[in-house]
Amino acid sequence: MNNFELFGNSENIQTFFDSIRSGKSLFTFVISYTETCEIPGITFAGADKNSIKFTPPADAEYLHYGYCKSIDQIPMTPDGKPTPGLLTKSALEFSSIPHLTINAGSKISPQLPFIDTGLSFGKNISIQDAMTDSQVSHAVDFGRILGRSLASLTDCLIIGECIPGGTTTAYAVLKALGFNARVSSSIPENPIQLKNEIVESALKRIDSDHPYSIVAKVGDPMIPFVAGMLSSASNVSNVMLAGGTQMAAVLAFASKIGFNEEKTAIGTTSYVTEDHSANFKDLVQKIADIPIISVDPGMNNSQFTGLRAFSEGFAKEGVGAGGSVISSMIKTGINSEKFLKIAEKEYQRLFT
Repeated sequence: MNNFELFGNSENIQTFFDSIRSGKSLFTFVISYTETCEIPGITFAGADKNSIKFTPPADAEYLHYGYCKSIDQIPMTPDGKPTPGLLTKSALEFSSIPHLTINAGSKISPQLPFIDTGLSFGKNISIQDAMTDSQVSHAVDFGRILGRSLASLTDCLIIGECIPGGTTTAYAVLKALGFNARVSSSIPENPIQLKNEIVESALKRIDSDHPYSIVAKVGDPMIPFVAGMLSSASNVSNVMLAGGTQMAAVLAFASKIGFNEEKTAIGTTSYVTEDHSANFKDLVQKIADIPIISVDPGMNNSQFTGLRAFSEGFAKEGVGAGGSVISSMIKTGINSEKFLKIAEKEYQRLFT
């Protein structure tokens, strides 16, 4: 518990911890895509514009194989900082938490066994609607079916995601649903002005207050799909949304379609909860009365600059890193110091 901070409603937190300690957790990794990420300067989720679309499938392949098939190396920033999937991979592997991949609108399919939703990728919200209302409805329905099925297999369903540019679409959805959001970024200097310009132009196209229509106009496929998963899964087992800004948007949309707050928590890194350019903790507490679990993965003490970068504002979160580390620590009893050694061992395997 020393490495965790708890915010929001902590009444049911012990039940969550117990459900993870039982050893019956399941991590689901939802990959998706929005063409909004192709706007220059909006994300660091890839070495360059042309490689961004490979980031979600490559992250999935890395979690599955320990290496990538879609690209030659694991996803990295333009200057070589590794994907937060490194933290996820280290956490899941050490604690023997099983995982599976769900394709919910990725532009490129991963080269591994996965569940396919048939969803299309989201369009660039600065110039056109992300999806149609019927696509949003399909995403919610498929999410509900899958969420119910997966939740019946586990005591705690952990849901992570990868969608480059997703903080911008999340920001748009949160604003459109009436929440005063300030959101994080994969870049230390959060491109707030650029995000505001994109979101303001997108919000002008909204002509209905129906949540499905709002997400269709300015969102991305991951948001309605994971909200659908949460809405049904939280009636069956505990659900931890593993992520930051994007999961706040999922929570906001889920609050419109219904979910069980008593069985829901959100888990993320301290790099998100301590991000002063965002208001993550206050935002989540305004959306839902659920626990917020924040973990310090200890990367600031790493001997490797690539790992220290997480604590310096790069990536901060992604691939369900925070929720995975939290779950691994709860299940195995390790602390941040021990986890750092595990992550450094994986870093050395990849880069030395």
